[in-house]
Amino acid sequence: MGDMGDNDMTGNRARGAEKHDHAVPAALAEAFRHGWADTAIQAPPMSGAAYAAKRRAAVSERFPGERIVVPSGGLKARSNDFDYTFRPHSAFVHLTAEQGTQAVPDSVLVFEPDGNGHSVTLFTRPRSPRDGGPDGAGFYGDRRYGEFWVGRRRTLAETADALGIESAPREDLERALRGRKVPTRVVRGEDALVDALVPPASGAGAEAEAELLTFLSESRLVKDEWEVEQLRAAVGHTVAGFHDVVCELDHATGLERGERWIEGTFNRRARLEGYGLGFETIAAAGAHACVLHWMRNDGPVRPGDLLLLDAGVEADSFYTGDVTRTLPVGGRFTDVQRRVYDLVFAAQSAGIAALRPGARFGDFHAAAMRVIAEGLDEWGLLPGGAEAALAPDSGLYRRFTLCGSGHMLGLDCHDCAAARRQSYPDGLLAPGHVLTVEPGLYFQPDDLTVPEELRGIGVRIEDDFLITADGAQCLSSGLPRAADEVEAWMASLR
Repeated sequence: MGDMGDNDMTGNRARGAEKHDHAVPAALAEAFRHGWADTAIQAPPMSGAAYAAKRRAAVSERFPGERIVVPSGGLKARSNDFDYTFRPHSAFVHLTAEQGTQAVPDSVLVFEPDGNGHSVTLFTRPRSPRDGGPDGAGFYGDRRYGEFWVGRRRTLAETADALGIESAPREDLERALRGRKVPTRVVRGEDALVDALVPPASGAGAEAEAELLTFLSESRLVKDEWEVEQLRAAVGHTVAGFHDVVCELDHATGLERGERWIEGTFNRRARLEGYGLGFETIAAAGAHACVLHWMRNDGPVRPGDLLLLDAGVEADSFYTGDVTRTLPVGGRFTDVQRRVYDLVFAAQSAGIAALRPGARFGDFHAAAMRVIAEGLDEWGLLPGGAEAALAPDSGLYRRFTLCGSGHMLGLDCHDCAAARRQSYPDGLLAPGHVLTVEPGLYFQPDDLTVPEELRGIGVRIEDDFLITADGAQCLSSGLPRAADEVEAWMASLR
Protein backbone atom coordinates (compact mmCIF):
# COMPACT_ATOMS: atom_id res chain seq x y z
CA MET A 1 0.00 0.00 0.00
CA GLY A 2 1.08 3.59 -0.52
CA ASP A 3 2.73 5.32 2.43
CA MET A 4 1.11 7.96 4.57
CA GLY A 5 0.32 10.81 2.23
CA ASP A 6 -0.38 14.52 2.15
CA ASN A 7 -2.62 16.62 4.33
CA ASP A 8 -6.34 16.19 3.79
CA MET A 9 -7.34 19.81 3.23
CA THR A 10 -11.05 18.92 3.18
CA GLY A 11 -11.21 17.75 6.78
CA ASN A 12 -11.72 14.13 5.72
CA ARG A 13 -8.32 12.99 6.88
CA ALA A 14 -8.16 9.26 7.54
CA ARG A 15 -8.10 8.23 11.16
CA GLY A 16 -4.66 8.22 12.70
CA ALA A 17 -2.93 9.45 9.55
CA GLU A 18 -2.53 13.14 10.32
CA LYS A 19 0.50 12.78 12.60
CA HIS A 20 2.44 11.17 9.75
CA ASP A 21 1.24 13.50 6.95
CA HIS A 22 3.64 15.71 5.04
CA ALA A 23 2.88 19.38 4.44
CA VAL A 24 1.95 20.36 0.88
CA PRO A 25 4.00 23.35 -0.34
CA ALA A 26 2.03 26.11 -2.01
CA ALA A 27 3.93 25.55 -5.26
CA LEU A 28 2.86 21.90 -5.36
CA ALA A 29 -0.73 22.80 -4.51
CA GLU A 30 -0.73 25.30 -7.38
CA ALA A 31 0.78 22.73 -9.76
CA PHE A 32 -1.99 20.28 -8.96
CA ARG A 33 -4.53 22.79 -10.30
CA HIS A 34 -3.27 22.75 -13.88
CA GLY A 35 -2.37 20.51 -16.79
CA TRP A 36 -5.14 17.93 -16.70
CA ALA A 37 -6.82 16.50 -19.80
CA ASP A 38 -10.60 16.43 -20.13
CA THR A 39 -11.63 12.91 -19.13
CA ALA A 40 -15.39 13.22 -19.28
CA ILE A 41 -16.99 9.83 -19.82
CA GLN A 42 -20.25 8.65 -21.28
CA ALA A 43 -22.31 7.01 -18.57
CA PRO A 44 -24.94 4.81 -20.23
CA PRO A 45 -27.94 4.00 -18.03
CA MET A 46 -27.36 1.17 -15.59
CA SER A 47 -29.07 -1.94 -16.89
CA GLY A 48 -31.56 -1.97 -14.01
CA ALA A 49 -32.29 1.76 -13.91
CA ALA A 50 -35.77 1.46 -15.47
CA TYR A 51 -36.78 -1.18 -12.94
CA ALA A 52 -35.45 0.92 -10.06
CA ALA A 53 -37.58 3.84 -11.28
CA LYS A 54 -40.69 1.65 -10.91
CA ARG A 55 -39.64 0.76 -7.37
CA ARG A 56 -39.19 4.43 -6.48
CA ALA A 57 -42.67 5.10 -7.86
CA ALA A 58 -44.05 2.45 -5.52
CA VAL A 59 -42.37 4.16 -2.54
CA SER A 60 -43.84 7.49 -3.61
CA GLU A 61 -47.32 5.99 -3.90
CA ARG A 62 -47.07 4.27 -0.53
CA PHE A 63 -45.93 7.37 1.43
CA PRO A 64 -47.72 10.41 -0.07
CA GLY A 65 -46.88 13.77 1.47
CA GLU A 66 -43.91 12.39 3.42
CA ARG A 67 -40.18 12.82 2.98
CA ILE A 68 -38.39 9.47 2.66
CA VAL A 69 -34.63 9.28 3.28
CA VAL A 70 -32.64 6.18 2.29
CA PRO A 71 -28.84 6.39 2.80
CA SER A 72 -26.32 4.15 1.09
CA GLY A 73 -24.23 3.91 4.24
CA GLY A 74 -20.56 4.79 4.47
CA LEU A 75 -17.12 3.34 4.79
CA LYS A 76 -16.34 1.18 7.81
CA ALA A 77 -12.86 1.03 9.29
CA ARG A 78 -11.06 -2.28 9.22
CA SER A 79 -7.93 -1.09 11.01
CA ASN A 80 -6.71 2.43 11.69
CA ASP A 81 -6.87 4.19 8.29
CA PHE A 82 -7.86 1.20 6.15
CA ASP A 83 -11.52 0.58 5.31
CA TYR A 84 -13.49 -2.48 4.33
CA THR A 85 -14.63 -2.62 0.72
CA PHE A 86 -17.75 -0.48 0.47
CA ARG A 87 -21.08 -2.23 0.03
CA PRO A 88 -24.23 -0.04 -0.08
CA HIS A 89 -27.37 -0.71 1.97
CA SER A 90 -29.61 -3.13 0.11
CA ALA A 91 -32.65 -0.82 0.18
CA PHE A 92 -30.55 1.91 -1.44
CA VAL A 93 -29.38 -0.50 -4.13
CA HIS A 94 -32.93 -1.67 -4.79
CA LEU A 95 -34.14 1.90 -5.35
CA THR A 96 -31.20 3.09 -7.48
CA ALA A 97 -29.82 0.03 -9.34
CA GLU A 98 -26.36 1.28 -8.39
CA GLN A 99 -23.74 -1.32 -9.17
CA GLY A 100 -20.30 -2.49 -8.16
CA THR A 101 -17.36 -0.16 -8.01
CA GLN A 102 -19.45 2.81 -9.14
CA ALA A 103 -21.21 2.92 -5.76
CA VAL A 104 -20.22 6.00 -3.75
CA PRO A 105 -20.10 5.94 0.07
CA ASP A 106 -22.27 8.41 1.97
CA SER A 107 -24.82 8.86 -0.81
CA VAL A 108 -28.38 9.60 0.29
CA LEU A 109 -31.59 9.15 -1.69
CA VAL A 110 -34.26 11.68 -0.71
CA PHE A 111 -37.93 11.56 -1.76
CA GLU A 112 -39.28 15.11 -1.36
CA PRO A 113 -43.08 15.40 -1.49
CA ASP A 114 -44.47 17.75 -4.13
CA GLY A 115 -47.70 18.27 -6.00
CA ASN A 116 -47.02 15.29 -8.28
CA GLY A 117 -46.02 12.80 -5.64
CA HIS A 118 -42.30 13.17 -4.99
CA SER A 119 -39.21 14.65 -6.55
CA VAL A 120 -36.29 12.31 -5.97
CA THR A 121 -32.71 13.51 -5.54
CA LEU A 122 -29.53 11.56 -4.99
CA PHE A 123 -27.13 13.49 -2.79
CA THR A 124 -23.67 12.10 -3.44
CA ARG A 125 -19.98 12.89 -3.68
CA PRO A 126 -19.16 14.13 -7.19
CA ARG A 127 -15.85 13.70 -8.94
CA SER A 128 -12.90 15.30 -7.15
CA PRO A 129 -12.27 18.70 -8.78
CA ARG A 130 -8.71 19.70 -9.60
CA ASP A 131 -9.05 23.44 -10.07
CA GLY A 132 -8.68 24.60 -6.50
CA GLY A 133 -12.42 24.89 -5.86
CA PRO A 134 -14.13 24.18 -2.52
CA ASP A 135 -12.83 20.62 -2.64
CA GLY A 136 -9.83 21.40 -4.78
CA ALA A 137 -7.35 19.56 -2.59
CA GLY A 138 -9.63 16.55 -2.29
CA PHE A 139 -8.21 15.07 -5.49
CA TYR A 140 -4.82 14.43 -3.90
CA GLY A 141 -5.25 15.39 -0.24
CA ASP A 142 -8.26 13.30 0.77
CA ARG A 143 -6.98 9.77 1.24
CA ARG A 144 -10.46 8.35 1.85
CA TYR A 145 -12.32 9.86 -1.09
CA GLY A 146 -9.80 11.63 -3.34
CA GLU A 147 -9.42 10.40 -6.92
CA PHE A 148 -5.62 10.21 -6.61
CA TRP A 149 -6.08 7.73 -3.74
CA VAL A 150 -9.16 5.65 -4.55
CA GLY A 151 -9.99 6.27 -8.21
CA ARG A 152 -12.41 8.29 -10.28
CA ARG A 153 -16.02 8.88 -9.33
CA ARG A 154 -18.69 9.99 -11.74
CA THR A 155 -19.58 13.66 -12.04
CA LEU A 156 -23.06 14.62 -10.90
CA ALA A 157 -24.20 14.75 -14.52
CA GLU A 158 -22.72 11.31 -15.20
CA THR A 159 -24.48 9.90 -12.15
CA ALA A 160 -27.81 11.40 -13.24
CA ASP A 161 -27.37 9.90 -16.72
CA ALA A 162 -26.40 6.47 -15.36
CA LEU A 163 -29.14 6.12 -12.76
CA GLY A 164 -31.86 8.35 -14.16
CA ILE A 165 -32.03 10.29 -10.87
CA GLU A 166 -31.45 13.99 -10.32
CA SER A 167 -28.12 14.28 -8.52
CA ALA A 168 -26.77 16.93 -6.16
CA PRO A 169 -23.62 17.26 -4.03
CA ARG A 170 -23.73 15.76 -0.56
CA GLU A 171 -22.91 19.22 0.80
CA ASP A 172 -26.48 20.24 -0.12
CA LEU A 173 -28.04 17.48 1.99
CA GLU A 174 -28.24 19.49 5.22
CA ARG A 175 -30.12 22.30 3.53
CA ALA A 176 -32.53 19.82 1.97
CA LEU A 177 -33.29 18.04 5.23
CA ARG A 178 -33.51 21.24 7.29
CA GLY A 179 -35.88 22.84 4.77
CA ARG A 180 -39.63 22.85 5.00
CA LYS A 181 -41.15 20.83 7.79
CA VAL A 182 -42.82 17.69 6.49
CA PRO A 183 -43.31 14.22 8.02
CA THR A 184 -40.06 12.37 7.46
CA ARG A 185 -39.15 8.70 7.61
CA VAL A 186 -35.49 7.66 7.65
CA VAL A 187 -33.59 4.39 7.27
CA ARG A 188 -31.53 4.86 10.42
CA GLY A 189 -28.14 3.68 11.54
CA GLU A 190 -26.51 4.06 8.12
CA ASP A 191 -25.50 7.74 8.03
CA ALA A 192 -24.57 9.72 11.15
CA LEU A 193 -25.28 13.07 9.48
CA VAL A 194 -28.76 12.01 8.41
CA ASP A 195 -29.52 10.67 11.88
CA ALA A 196 -28.40 13.98 13.39
CA LEU A 197 -30.33 16.15 10.95
CA VAL A 198 -33.55 14.19 11.49
CA PRO A 199 -33.67 13.33 15.20
CA PRO A 200 -35.31 9.98 15.86
CA ALA A 201 -38.88 10.15 17.04
CA SER A 202 -40.40 8.01 19.75
CA GLY A 203 -43.78 6.35 19.86
CA ALA A 204 -45.70 6.76 16.62
CA GLY A 205 -42.64 8.21 14.88
CA ALA A 206 -40.55 5.14 15.64
CA GLU A 207 -43.38 2.93 14.46
CA ALA A 208 -43.56 4.91 11.21
CA GLU A 209 -39.88 4.33 10.52
CA ALA A 210 -40.22 0.64 11.31
CA GLU A 211 -43.09 0.59 8.83
CA LEU A 212 -40.77 2.07 6.19
CA LEU A 213 -38.20 -0.67 6.76
CA THR A 214 -40.93 -3.28 6.51
CA PHE A 215 -42.19 -1.85 3.23
CA LEU A 216 -38.70 -1.64 1.73
CA SER A 217 -38.04 -5.23 2.75
CA GLU A 218 -41.34 -6.67 1.56
CA SER A 219 -41.04 -4.85 -1.76
CA ARG A 220 -38.05 -7.10 -2.48
CA LEU A 221 -39.91 -10.37 -1.93
CA VAL A 222 -41.11 -10.75 -5.53
CA LYS A 223 -38.24 -10.32 -7.95
CA ASP A 224 -38.79 -8.62 -11.30
CA GLU A 225 -37.31 -9.86 -14.58
CA TRP A 226 -34.11 -7.91 -14.19
CA GLU A 227 -33.55 -9.17 -10.66
CA VAL A 228 -34.08 -12.76 -11.76
CA GLU A 229 -31.50 -12.20 -14.49
CA GLN A 230 -29.01 -10.92 -11.91
CA LEU A 231 -29.66 -13.88 -9.63
CA ARG A 232 -29.19 -16.32 -12.49
CA ALA A 233 -25.83 -14.73 -13.18
CA ALA A 234 -24.78 -14.75 -9.51
CA VAL A 235 -25.76 -18.41 -9.10
CA GLY A 236 -24.02 -19.30 -12.35
CA HIS A 237 -20.79 -17.74 -11.11
CA THR A 238 -21.25 -19.57 -7.82
CA VAL A 239 -21.56 -22.89 -9.65
CA ALA A 240 -18.33 -22.10 -11.50
CA GLY A 241 -16.62 -21.52 -8.15
CA PHE A 242 -17.61 -25.01 -7.00
CA HIS A 243 -16.07 -26.47 -10.14
CA ASP A 244 -12.87 -24.54 -9.34
CA VAL A 245 -12.79 -25.99 -5.84
CA VAL A 246 -13.10 -29.61 -6.98
CA CYS A 247 -10.16 -29.04 -9.32
CA GLU A 248 -8.08 -27.79 -6.38
CA LEU A 249 -9.05 -30.43 -3.81
CA ASP A 250 -5.98 -32.60 -4.32
CA HIS A 251 -3.68 -29.64 -3.77
CA ALA A 252 -5.60 -28.61 -0.64
CA THR A 253 -5.01 -32.02 0.97
CA GLY A 254 -1.27 -31.32 1.10
CA LEU A 255 -1.59 -28.10 3.07
CA GLU A 256 -1.73 -27.59 6.81
CA ARG A 257 -4.64 -25.19 6.40
CA GLY A 258 -6.21 -26.64 3.30
CA GLU A 259 -9.58 -25.07 4.16
CA ARG A 260 -7.95 -21.70 3.46
CA TRP A 261 -6.91 -22.90 -0.01
CA ILE A 262 -10.50 -23.95 -0.69
CA GLU A 263 -11.75 -20.59 0.59
CA GLY A 264 -9.26 -18.69 -1.55
CA THR A 265 -10.08 -20.72 -4.63
CA PHE A 266 -13.76 -19.86 -4.43
CA ASN A 267 -13.11 -16.27 -3.44
CA ARG A 268 -10.93 -15.77 -6.51
CA ARG A 269 -13.89 -16.71 -8.71
CA ALA A 270 -16.11 -14.30 -6.77
CA ARG A 271 -13.77 -11.39 -7.39
CA LEU A 272 -13.20 -12.33 -11.01
CA GLU A 273 -16.87 -12.65 -11.97
CA GLY A 274 -18.63 -10.35 -9.51
CA TYR A 275 -18.19 -7.70 -6.87
CA GLY A 276 -17.07 -10.30 -4.32
CA LEU A 277 -18.70 -12.60 -1.82
CA GLY A 278 -22.34 -12.58 -0.79
CA PHE A 279 -21.16 -13.81 2.64
CA GLU A 280 -17.99 -15.24 4.11
CA THR A 281 -17.21 -18.62 2.58
CA ILE A 282 -17.76 -21.69 4.74
CA ALA A 283 -15.09 -24.27 3.88
CA ALA A 284 -15.62 -26.88 6.57
CA ALA A 285 -13.71 -30.16 6.38
CA GLY A 286 -14.16 -33.12 8.68
CA ALA A 287 -15.84 -32.34 11.98
CA HIS A 288 -15.81 -28.62 11.17
CA ALA A 289 -18.83 -29.37 8.96
CA CYS A 290 -20.84 -29.80 12.17
CA VAL A 291 -20.43 -26.07 12.92
CA LEU A 292 -23.25 -24.35 11.04
CA HIS A 293 -21.33 -21.15 10.29
CA TRP A 294 -17.73 -22.36 10.27
CA MET A 295 -15.78 -19.42 8.82
CA ARG A 296 -12.42 -19.81 10.53
CA ASN A 297 -11.38 -22.12 7.70
CA ASP A 298 -8.07 -22.90 9.37
CA GLY A 299 -8.13 -26.69 9.31
CA PRO A 300 -6.71 -29.41 7.05
CA VAL A 301 -8.61 -31.10 4.24
CA ARG A 302 -7.91 -34.81 4.56
CA PRO A 303 -8.64 -37.65 2.13
CA GLY A 304 -11.47 -39.72 3.57
CA ASP A 305 -13.18 -36.70 5.14
CA LEU A 306 -16.11 -34.71 3.84
CA LEU A 307 -15.83 -31.06 2.82
CA LEU A 308 -18.92 -28.91 3.36
CA LEU A 309 -18.65 -25.86 1.11
CA ASP A 310 -21.30 -23.15 1.56
CA ALA A 311 -20.55 -20.15 -0.65
CA GLY A 312 -22.03 -17.49 -2.90
CA VAL A 313 -20.79 -15.02 -5.49
CA GLU A 314 -22.23 -11.51 -5.24
CA ALA A 315 -22.65 -10.08 -8.74
CA ASP A 316 -21.69 -6.51 -9.61
CA SER A 317 -25.39 -5.70 -9.13
CA PHE A 318 -25.05 -6.91 -5.49
CA TYR A 319 -27.43 -9.89 -5.96
CA THR A 320 -25.95 -13.08 -4.54
CA GLY A 321 -26.04 -16.82 -4.97
CA ASP A 322 -25.99 -19.22 -2.03
CA VAL A 323 -25.16 -22.89 -2.68
CA THR A 324 -23.88 -25.73 -0.50
CA ARG A 325 -22.39 -29.05 -1.47
CA THR A 326 -20.86 -31.68 0.78
CA LEU A 327 -18.06 -33.40 -1.10
CA PRO A 328 -16.03 -36.54 -0.36
CA VAL A 329 -12.48 -35.21 -0.40
CA GLY A 330 -11.09 -38.45 -1.83
CA GLY A 331 -13.77 -38.57 -4.52
CA ARG A 332 -15.97 -41.32 -3.07
CA PHE A 333 -18.26 -41.47 -0.03
CA THR A 334 -17.67 -44.10 2.61
CA ASP A 335 -20.67 -46.26 3.41
CA VAL A 336 -21.58 -44.30 6.54
CA GLN A 337 -21.00 -40.93 4.83
CA ARG A 338 -23.26 -41.99 1.98
CA ARG A 339 -25.94 -43.10 4.42
CA VAL A 340 -26.04 -39.64 5.98
CA TYR A 341 -25.77 -37.92 2.60
CA ASP A 342 -28.61 -39.93 1.11
CA LEU A 343 -30.91 -39.04 4.00
CA VAL A 344 -30.18 -35.34 3.56
CA PHE A 345 -30.65 -35.72 -0.20
CA ALA A 346 -34.03 -37.35 0.35
CA ALA A 347 -35.02 -34.56 2.72
CA GLN A 348 -34.00 -31.88 0.24
CA SER A 349 -35.87 -33.67 -2.54
CA ALA A 350 -39.02 -33.71 -0.39
CA GLY A 351 -38.60 -30.00 0.31
CA ILE A 352 -38.14 -29.22 -3.38
CA ALA A 353 -41.31 -31.15 -4.23
CA ALA A 354 -43.26 -28.87 -1.88
CA LEU A 355 -42.26 -25.68 -3.76
CA ARG A 356 -45.15 -24.20 -5.71
CA PRO A 357 -47.09 -20.92 -5.80
CA GLY A 358 -49.74 -20.77 -3.11
CA ALA A 359 -47.90 -23.11 -0.76
CA ARG A 360 -46.94 -21.82 2.67
CA PHE A 361 -43.31 -20.78 2.89
CA GLY A 362 -42.85 -23.24 5.75
CA ASP A 363 -44.19 -26.23 3.85
CA PHE A 364 -40.87 -27.19 2.27
CA HIS A 365 -39.14 -27.10 5.65
CA ALA A 366 -41.85 -29.28 7.20
CA ALA A 367 -41.58 -31.79 4.35
CA ALA A 368 -37.80 -31.98 4.67
CA MET A 369 -37.88 -32.33 8.45
CA ARG A 370 -40.39 -35.17 8.29
CA VAL A 371 -37.97 -37.13 6.12
CA ILE A 372 -35.10 -36.31 8.49
CA ALA A 373 -37.07 -37.34 11.59
CA GLU A 374 -38.26 -40.58 10.06
CA GLY A 375 -34.74 -41.43 8.95
CA LEU A 376 -33.30 -40.70 12.39
CA ASP A 377 -36.02 -42.83 13.92
CA GLU A 378 -35.10 -45.75 11.65
CA TRP A 379 -31.53 -45.39 12.88
CA GLY A 380 -32.75 -45.61 16.49
CA LEU A 381 -31.79 -42.04 17.38
CA LEU A 382 -35.21 -40.71 18.41
CA PRO A 383 -36.55 -42.26 21.62
CA GLY A 384 -40.31 -42.10 21.36
CA GLY A 385 -40.35 -42.15 17.57
CA ALA A 386 -40.53 -39.64 14.71
CA GLU A 387 -44.06 -38.39 15.36
CA ALA A 388 -43.31 -37.53 18.96
CA ALA A 389 -40.07 -35.79 17.96
CA LEU A 390 -41.91 -33.72 15.33
CA ALA A 391 -44.45 -32.44 17.85
CA PRO A 392 -44.16 -28.68 18.48
CA ASP A 393 -43.54 -29.25 22.18
CA SER A 394 -40.67 -31.66 21.47
CA GLY A 395 -38.47 -31.08 18.42
CA LEU A 396 -35.95 -33.68 19.62
CA TYR A 397 -34.86 -34.36 16.03
CA ARG A 398 -33.40 -30.84 15.98
CA ARG A 399 -30.49 -31.98 18.13
CA PHE A 400 -29.01 -33.08 14.80
CA THR A 401 -30.43 -30.40 12.49
CA LEU A 402 -30.88 -27.20 14.43
CA CYS A 403 -31.60 -24.51 11.86
CA GLY A 404 -34.30 -23.89 9.25
CA SER A 405 -34.19 -25.45 5.80
CA GLY A 406 -34.03 -22.31 3.68
CA HIS A 407 -34.56 -18.58 3.28
CA MET A 408 -35.36 -15.90 0.74
CA LEU A 409 -32.45 -14.89 -1.50
CA GLY A 410 -31.68 -11.67 -3.33
CA LEU A 411 -29.67 -8.55 -2.50
CA ASP A 412 -29.04 -10.07 0.91
CA CYS A 413 -28.18 -13.73 1.32
CA HIS A 414 -30.90 -13.87 4.00
CA ASP A 415 -33.12 -11.49 2.06
CA CYS A 416 -36.16 -9.46 3.17
CA ALA A 417 -35.40 -9.95 6.87
CA ALA A 418 -37.52 -6.97 7.99
CA ALA A 419 -40.69 -8.32 6.35
CA ARG A 420 -43.69 -9.01 8.56
CA ARG A 421 -44.12 -12.57 9.72
CA GLN A 422 -47.44 -12.90 7.90
CA SER A 423 -45.68 -11.97 4.65
CA TYR A 424 -42.60 -14.10 5.31
CA PRO A 425 -41.96 -16.63 6.83
CA ASP A 426 -45.65 -17.39 7.43
CA GLY A 427 -46.70 -16.11 4.01
CA LEU A 428 -47.48 -17.92 0.77
CA LEU A 429 -45.02 -18.57 -2.03
CA ALA A 430 -45.64 -16.59 -5.20
CA PRO A 431 -44.12 -16.44 -8.71
CA GLY A 432 -40.97 -14.34 -8.53
CA HIS A 433 -39.89 -15.50 -5.08
CA VAL A 434 -36.31 -16.77 -4.99
CA LEU A 435 -35.31 -18.97 -2.07
CA THR A 436 -32.95 -21.69 -0.94
CA VAL A 437 -33.70 -25.25 0.16
CA GLU A 438 -30.92 -26.51 2.43
CA PRO A 439 -31.63 -29.24 4.98
CA GLY A 440 -28.70 -30.75 6.83
CA LEU A 441 -27.59 -33.24 9.45
CA TYR A 442 -24.82 -32.47 11.91
CA PHE A 443 -23.52 -35.14 14.30
CA GLN A 444 -21.24 -33.39 16.75
CA PRO A 445 -17.91 -35.14 17.33
CA ASP A 446 -18.54 -35.33 21.08
CA ASP A 447 -22.20 -36.45 20.95
CA LEU A 448 -22.40 -39.64 23.00
CA THR A 449 -26.04 -40.23 22.01
CA VAL A 450 -25.09 -41.33 18.49
CA PRO A 451 -22.97 -44.25 17.27
CA GLU A 452 -19.27 -43.45 17.10
CA GLU A 453 -19.21 -43.92 13.33
CA LEU A 454 -21.58 -40.96 12.91
CA ARG A 455 -19.73 -38.54 15.16
CA GLY A 456 -18.04 -35.70 13.30
CA ILE A 457 -20.09 -36.07 10.12
CA GLY A 458 -21.89 -32.97 8.85
CA VAL A 459 -23.85 -32.84 5.59
CA ARG A 460 -25.80 -30.00 3.99
CA ILE A 461 -27.12 -29.74 0.44
CA GLU A 462 -28.39 -26.34 -0.72
CA ASP A 463 -29.82 -25.10 -3.99
CA ASP A 464 -31.45 -21.87 -5.17
CA PHE A 465 -34.96 -21.85 -6.64
CA LEU A 466 -37.19 -19.45 -8.53
CA ILE A 467 -40.90 -19.91 -7.91
CA THR A 468 -42.70 -19.97 -11.27
CA ALA A 469 -46.36 -19.95 -12.27
CA ASP A 470 -46.58 -23.73 -12.03
CA GLY A 471 -43.77 -24.84 -9.73
CA ALA A 472 -40.12 -24.05 -9.10
CA GLN A 473 -36.99 -23.82 -11.24
CA CYS A 474 -33.59 -24.74 -9.86
CA LEU A 475 -31.13 -21.95 -10.63
CA SER A 476 -28.17 -24.02 -9.41
CA SER A 477 -28.91 -27.11 -11.52
CA GLY A 478 -25.40 -26.90 -12.97
CA LEU A 479 -24.21 -28.82 -9.91
CA PRO A 480 -25.09 -32.48 -9.25
CA ARG A 481 -27.03 -33.38 -6.11
CA ALA A 482 -27.28 -37.19 -5.82
CA ALA A 483 -24.30 -39.05 -4.34
CA ASP A 484 -23.52 -41.05 -7.50
CA GLU A 485 -23.70 -37.90 -9.60
CA VAL A 486 -21.40 -36.04 -7.22
CA GLU A 487 -18.80 -38.81 -7.40
CA ALA A 488 -18.96 -38.93 -11.21
CA TRP A 489 -18.69 -35.14 -11.48
CA MET A 490 -15.69 -35.02 -9.19
CA ALA A 491 -13.98 -37.81 -11.13
CA SER A 492 -14.55 -35.94 -14.41
CA LEU A 493 -12.82 -32.83 -13.07
CA ARG A 494 -9.89 -34.59 -11.42
